[in-house]
Amino acid sequence: MSAAAGPPPHTAGGAAPREARPGAFRRAASREAAWLRRHPRELAMISWVPLLAVLLLWWMFSAGIPTRLPIAVVDGDHSALSRQFARMLEAAPGLRVARRDASLAEARAGMERGDVYAVVAVERDFSRDIKRGASGHVTLYHNAQFYTVSGLVLRDVQTVAMTLSAGVEMAARNRRGEPAQSVAVSAEPVRASSLALFNPSLNYEQFLAAALVPALLHILGMTAGAWTVGREIRDRTVGAWLAAATGAQARPDGGVRVAAGPALAALAGKLAWPWAGLSAVGLAALLWLTWGRGWHPPGSLPWVAVALMSFIALSIAMGAAAALATRSLRTALSLAGIVTAPAFAFSGMGFPLAAMPAGARAWALALPYTHYIRLQVEQLQMAAPLRHSLPAFVLMPLGAALLALAGAWLLCRVAAEPARWGGR
Repeated sequence: MSAAAGPPPHTAGGAAPREARPGAFRRAASREAAWLRRHPRELAMISWVPLLAVLLLWWMFSAGIPTRLPIAVVDGDHSALSRQFARMLEAAPGLRVARRDASLAEARAGMERGDVYAVVAVERDFSRDIKRGASGHVTLYHNAQFYTVSGLVLRDVQTVAMTLSAGVEMAARNRRGEPAQSVAVSAEPVRASSLALFNPSLNYEQFLAAALVPALLHILGMTAGAWTVGREIRDRTVGAWLAAATGAQARPDGGVRVAAGPALAALAGKLAWPWAGLSAVGLAALLWLTWGRGWHPPGSLPWVAVALMSFIALSIAMGAAAALATRSLRTALSLAGIVTAPAFAFSGMGFPLAAMPAGARAWALALPYTHYIRLQVEQLQMAAPLRHSLPAFVLMPLGAALLALAGAWLLCRVAAEPARWGGR
């Protein structure tokens, strides 16, 4: 005895039945996982390629503190004092005397070729002028286009020159019979004390590498979100994606009508893989740059970890929303580059926010990376109270949630208009 056929699994309007909605996330994630298995290049872009890029960044700054920067010395005096000055330059931890040239022209040519970063020229009669009580002249030629290197070389050369000058002055006064204690006071009657509160060792691994890794993940995250959703629009497979995820029945023209809830679940399932891959890379980099390198930040590392995962989710949601709003993969990827590529430059890490023009500062404050990196610096280096970082901490997941909701609403509209699919 045969039973009568039951009603079809889809409603007349094409909407997914209620019992299909809880599984929309899982089915969308399964479909995306199958796609990634068939396309290993796309899997690489959210797995080992970001990891390799992060390792490259770490390797670049793994030395931490720049040392042994090559310089050239031109000794025009050839005296015992000028040779002592050259030895003190060589002994400075940040400097290395790579060349001893006979003329300034030879040394400058070496700097133009990139053999050295600076030239220290000791003028003729250097020692005689000092013995007569006059000033001995030492000239430093440096390339200020290499801003960081130039600043480090200038600091070390000035330190060596001041040390030599103080030593000469103290020796001369001692020979005149002045007590050593009074000589030290009279040689430096006003002494300034400089205390570095944060990053006192000027460790570029903790400062630059730790800041560039989330900037890189920001770029990759928004690009991944735009690509993951944009290729469905480009390939005209939005209907197949939503039909497989929500169980909605496709119309003859290929369009699908879905509610916002199932659309949100389908979108989240599709974006879950890039979020998981990039978050894993980001957390691994964060733990390696801190505990793995023997650095125990004074602030809350768990807060930074949660904020980083939320920031990556926000970046991916930004890319997906851009693809759905423009309905063009090419435009969405262009927007991703416009927003994320200059994020580090506008974050205040290189150029102070307070010194930017009003328009540039407004653009900087509109970028999510500016707020995330402030939270990271506050917690990893400044030991700021958690309440100071709370606004940025709340901004990340809230922004990701709002963009996901906006993306679900846009996805419903895109799904209902198949004639507008296929944009490159």
